[in-house]
Amino acid sequence: MKRIINDTLRIFLITLISGLMLGLVYEVTKEPIKEANDNAKRESLEKVFPDASAYSDPCDIENTEELFKQYDLEGVRIDEVISCFEATSSTGWPLGYCITATSSKGYGGDITVMVGISRDKGTVLGISILSLDETPGLGMKSTEEAFYGQYSKENYIGLFNVTKTGAKAENEIDAISGATKTSRAVTDAVNAAVAYYMNFLAEGGTK
Repeated sequence: MKRIINDTLRIFLITLISGLMLGLVYEVTKEPIKEANDNAKRESLEKVFPDASAYSDPCDIENTEELFKQYDLEGVRIDEVISCFEATSSTGWPLGYCITATSSKGYGGDITVMVGISRDKGTVLGISILSLDETPGLGMKSTEEAFYGQYSKENYIGLFNVTKTGAKAENEIDAISGATKTSRAVTDAVNAAVAYYMNFLAEGGTK
């Protein structure tokens, strides 16, 4: 009986000490992790909308899949639009939006992108790939500017299509050789952000 009590006390003490140590590690690393995440978010915002001086807190976006179905956005295959930041000038004038969207149709699973869209024209200023798990040497080439730079358009307003024969029109994105699935997943996510802007943020939209 005495042995059982001693063993129980030992287990209790080990559990208590482990819990205290985990709590200490969490407190020590909490702020550095938050700072790193904030810096990464800021870098992405500045990458897709470099002319802005400030970015608002993200607005709540819920049930976007149902919203897209409601407005029958043909050809847009989406999972969700995650967040939307308003980009403003140094005087507070709204310049556009930084919209984050995800597609689950990547070769390795989810692909999340942030898309900068100008308020006056509705054109895509740039995109940043926030997360993906694609094949090295193939799908991972989507993180190279040679691919993602194709979405930045000065005059084209609308959704994008992927082609395997070389982009000839303004709305065409040249697929990565050997990684068409990744190319389409990135494009789906970009299209979701563009469609969200067109239907819920642009002047005359349906919001």
